[in-house]
This record gives sequence, C-alpha cells and structure tokens, in this order.
Amino acid sequence: MPSNTVERLLSELTLAEKVRLTHGATDTEGTATGFVPGVERLDIPAARFSDGPLGVRTDEPATAFPASTALSSSFDPGLAREFGRTLGREALARDQDVLLGPGLNLIRVPHCGRNFEYYSEDPVVTGRFAGSVVDGIESSGVVATPKHFVANNQETARASVSAEVDERVLRELYLPGFRDAVEAGAGAVMSSYNRVNGTYASEHEGLLTETLKDEWSFDGVVMSDWFGTESVVGTANGGLDLQMPGISAEELFESMGAADEEGADRDAQASETGAGPEDPTEGFDYADGMPDPRTGGLYREELADAVESGEVPESRLDDMVGRLLTQLERHGLLDGSRDAEAPEGAVDTPEHRDLAERIAVRGTVLLDNDGVLPLSDDADVAVVGPNVDEAILGGGGSSETTPFTETSPVEGIEARAAGSVSVARGHPRVEDVSLFDAFEPDDGADENGAEADASVDEAVAAAEDADVALVFVRDQATEAADRETLALPGDQDDLIEAVAAANDRTVVVANTSGPFATPWREDVAAVVAEWYPGQAHGSAAAAVLYGDSDPGGRLPVTFAPEESYPTADERRYPGVDGEAHYDEGLLVGYRHFDATGAEPTYPFGHGHSYASFEYRDAEVVDDSTVAVTVENTADRPGRTVVQAYVDSPTAPDDLDRPPRELGGFASLALGAGESRRVTLDLDERAFGRYDADAGWTVDSGDHLVSLGPSSRDRSLDVTIER
Repeated sequence: MPSNTVERLLSELTLAEKVRLTHGATDTEGTATGFVPGVERLDIPAARFSDGPLGVRTDEPATAFPASTALSSSFDPGLAREFGRTLGREALARDQDVLLGPGLNLIRVPHCGRNFEYYSEDPVVTGRFAGSVVDGIESSGVVATPKHFVANNQETARASVSAEVDERVLRELYLPGFRDAVEAGAGAVMSSYNRVNGTYASEHEGLLTETLKDEWSFDGVVMSDWFGTESVVGTANGGLDLQMPGISAEELFESMGAADEEGADRDAQASETGAGPEDPTEGFDYADGMPDPRTGGLYREELADAVESGEVPESRLDDMVGRLLTQLERHGLLDGSRDAEAPEGAVDTPEHRDLAERIAVRGTVLLDNDGVLPLSDDADVAVVGPNVDEAILGGGGSSETTPFTETSPVEGIEARAAGSVSVARGHPRVEDVSLFDAFEPDDGADENGAEADASVDEAVAAAEDADVALVFVRDQATEAADRETLALPGDQDDLIEAVAAANDRTVVVANTSGPFATPWREDVAAVVAEWYPGQAHGSAAAAVLYGDSDPGGRLPVTFAPEESYPTADERRYPGVDGEAHYDEGLLVGYRHFDATGAEPTYPFGHGHSYASFEYRDAEVVDDSTVAVTVENTADRPGRTVVQAYVDSPTAPDDLDRPPRELGGFASLALGAGESRRVTLDLDERAFGRYDADAGWTVDSGDHLVSLGPSSRDRSLDVTIER
C-alpha cells in the first residue's frame, strides 16, 4: 500500500502531472541514459537513470568492471554484493538515481551477443548473483533494475521474436533469477523487447501484473526498454508503469547533439538501445536486433486521452505514478534524506580499482594446463595477439564504460616479468563491434589500416625464441546482434596453430563473451578463459599467469561444439516465422549434455587450480543442507568451488526432468595443507518442479545429492529423504 505521503501527492497531482511521471524526457544536463522530470510544484524531484551492468555510463569516465560472466565465474555471491555496492557508490557520485542492471537473462543460446552481460545457463547461479548484486546496489541508496523481463535470450530479431515457452519452463529456468532479485529488494524491473507466447513482454499482463506484481508482491516500477513500447492501452493495462525514453528519437538525437557541442562524449550519452546523432527512423532495418525508435513518445502523446476515455482506468494511472513515488520515497529522494543516509558517492578510488582487478582474477578460468602454468619469474615470454596492446573492456552496446585507466596484456606482462618479453601481433587488430556502429557514417576507410599486414612469421619467430608463448585472442560481441559462429573471428585459429607449432609451451588466453571453439586444443599447453576482464586486463592476467593469484574461476556455462547445443535446431534459434521454440524444455546447458550423453568440450563448473584438493566425509545436515570436508593437498594456496547437484526421484512419466540440477555451491580459498568443513544450503527449487495446477511441488522419496568440483566430477554422494 502507498504511504500517506504518496497518497497525498497522488491526490494533489493533476492528470497532466501524473502522465508526466509515466514517461521519460530530455535530460537537461545531458548526463543520463534516461530522465524522468519531477513536479516542482509539489517538490517531487527528477530522477536520472544510468546504464550500469558493467560500470556507470554517463558523460564522464567510471570504473570499467569485468563482464558479468567473469563475475559469476567466481561463484562467490559475496564478491557480487561488493560489486553491487561499489556500482551504487559510483552512480551516486555521478548524480544517478537508478541503475539499469543487472542483466538476468539465462544463457540459453551460446551465440547470443549479449551473453557477457548475463551470469549463467543455470538459474541457481543466476539467482544468487542477481540477489547479491541487487542487494549491493540498493544498499547504496540507488534503485536497481534487473532486466530484461523475460525470455530475452537472443539478440537476433530481439524486438519482434516470440519466445514460445511453456509455463513450467518459464518458472523453473527463466523466472527464478528475477524473483530472487525482487526478493532482494529491486526497486524496478525492465521489460524485454521480445514477445512471450505471442504477446509483447511490455504488455504481458500475465507476467507483469499477475506474476511479478501480484504473486511476487513487487511494489516497484516496471519500465520499458528503450523504445520497447508497442502500444499505450495494452502496455498500461498490462502492467507497464514507465515508458522510456519517453521522447521521440528525433528529440533524443537533438539533445545528444547539443551535449556534443558542449564537449560530452556522444557514445556515453547514448540511449539504452544506442543512439547517435543521426535519426535512425530513416533507412534502418528495425527487425535486425533493434526496436522501432518512432515509438519513444507514446505515453506522452496518448496516455492522457486513454485515461480520459476510460480505456486506461484512472486507478491504473495512480498505481503507475504511485509506484515511482514509492521508490523515490524509499530511496530518500522525496525528503532529501538519501544525501544524509546513503554512502558517500565515489568514482575510481583505489578500492574500486582493486575490486575491478580482483573480479577479473577471480573470474579467470584455467580450462587446460599441461604444467606450463604458472610461469616462472625469469621465463622469456613472447606475447602474441591482435589486441595485446589494449585492455578488452567489454562487449558493445549500452553496457560500454569509459575507464579512467586501463592496463593491456603487454603492460601487465612487462611489469611482472623478470625475463625478456617480446611482442608480435601476428594478426590484424580485431576491432570492437557495437550497436552504436549502426549510427556512425561509413567513410569507407580500412579500420585495420597499416596493421593489415601484421605478420604471422613475426609471431612465429618471437615464439621460437621464447620459453613460453602467450597468445591473446578475442571474439566480437555486441548488443543487437548475435555471433554468427563460436569460432574466433579472422584467422586467429591459424595464428594459434602456427605459434603452437613453433613452441610447444604455448598458452592461449581467450577474451570472449561466452563459449568459443577450440580446434587447436590438443596442440597447446594451456587454455585460459578470461572473458572480458575490464580495465585491469593486463594486471589481472599477469597475476594469474605468474601464479601470484590462483585462477579462481569455474565455468558458469558449458563449452561444446556449436552443433551440440540444443539451439543448433533452427526452430529453437533463431526461430522460424518469428517464433523461437523453447521445446528443449528444461534441457538447457549442462542439463542437455547430461540428459543426451553428448560430451562437452569443458563442462559446467569446470576449472583448474594451481593447487589440488580432496573432498571427503560428506553428510546430510538437514533436509536442505549438506556438509563436506575439503583439504588442499598441495604445497601452495589455492581455490576450489564446491558444487552440489540434486538428482530427484523420478517424476511422473509425463514430465521430463533433467538428470541433475545444481543445488548449491561455495567458493573456498585454502592455504597449503589446510582443510575446512563446508556447509552448503541447497536451493529448494532444485528439489522441486513446477506444476501449473499445484505450483511448486517436491516429489517424495530419496533425493541424491552429489558433491564435487564440477558437474562432471562428483565424487561424493549423500541422500536426502523428502
């Protein structure tokens, strides 16, 4: 129920003023992704919205954190909470009130161009990181906005495709992360562009009102994605509270052009969908991963008439406005108390730089290691790769962040190495891609320029003269487009093969948005997945490669040949006739590989440490808790991730059920020879299944819980009886 203050304001607002609070407007200061003007007459303040999954994106620099996949690879919700708090502090320092993140869509399609913004193929991992990041952001006095609700699992035709998915699959896979975010206190939720079973998510009453608001008791604001509103009456009555950006594309571009004249960075002021100074309403293919920007001002233009005609009840308008006012009040914006009670805003502090590096280190996954890592201090090293002189900050789109500082792989290795360091690209630079490119004029220039003649022979020569060859490779990923293949772009695979033939101690370090193909896997000595490591790329890479830090990451997604994933079926992805059929059901990610017996390249949860560990003495503590002792049997410190998988009793014959589901996990750092007793609280949903009539149901009988360091390495079993 709205507070007395909110009720009073609703009674005093005029119809025009209420409508003004249901849509965005031009930010007079030109700093925010989104802006909702206040009502000065009633002392209702304006609110500013910033993109923020990987860093606060305004017209000024901020800390550029690693990709969400790197954060989730830590399997450490505590680290995620610290990240959320830090993100909130940076938002406060930039006078932003709402952060547009975290991204919570499940990684269903390995090719999805936006996977780097998401956490996992698993709902338990996604949910625990969702709750932790949201809790951190909200504890800073900033509104968190989990997105994109829901089933936005591909960028191809994202503004029009219909996710054809049944209720049980939605409930067990795609909704839990959002529910956990709501329970953690998220003040807003962003709807997705796509349709769900034929209805646009932004006007889906069953999802927005019946599930999110009524069933989950969400009292926050449901906002549209930028230009993601297809109607007025349908969205308002369906449960959408706030249309963004709330102005026409032309106005948005004009306001951004004015900011450019004042010296602001055009990209940093782009909208959630990405915008440039050109009006994209002319000559742009709206179906190609982009929404129609002509719909941006629908609420401003038509909502008042819809209320006066009775098509949208005035009580619904009051609910829309009341939800925004409730969040302004809850976050201390109505009475100004946030300034006194919230943590002090800060950007680019030593602590923030340290956190960016720690996340990059903790998220680094050692996929293979034939004894070449960690490097000896005095090793002569060849650093090879098309982008070795730049930090890979992230993918393209609304999450792009401009940092104050960054370290490249070359800088990191040179600062750490005691031996000689030689550098050779061996391949033309692999350029960043971004949805912003769609709005930039093409001058016909060759972006690779003089670098197009980068010599493989030079890289081979450097590798031959070195003790170890480090080959840094990358992919290209962006919002609004999917990767066409999991293969590395260009001739990077050939570069790896050539270097590996010249030096049998070749280490491949991959900076990618998600899974990538490894046709050279048997020919190299080590493979490292660094994801997009952000501003601390070089220093984090050096810390792990030289063993100053243990590679703490484990895979939150399955790596496999691209034809092995369930979405290799065209009906499932990208879809046929505007529909993507989720008829793989619950068999997404490791569930699919476990059920079909297909062999992954690297299984979910996989990752090596420089130490070794023994798991023993597993026992049941209670009906949702297990314990196990873990010992570091090495002579050096290391980190392992204890994982517990639940194999429930056979469900009724007409229900498909994965062989096992992740129930809980814990990231554990142990000194040399140290042992520790670890207790895991298992997610109740791992024991249950969703029934359309009965809701969540737990089958009676014995539930086998398997424990180990990955989904394919579970050495201990215990049984919980339900």
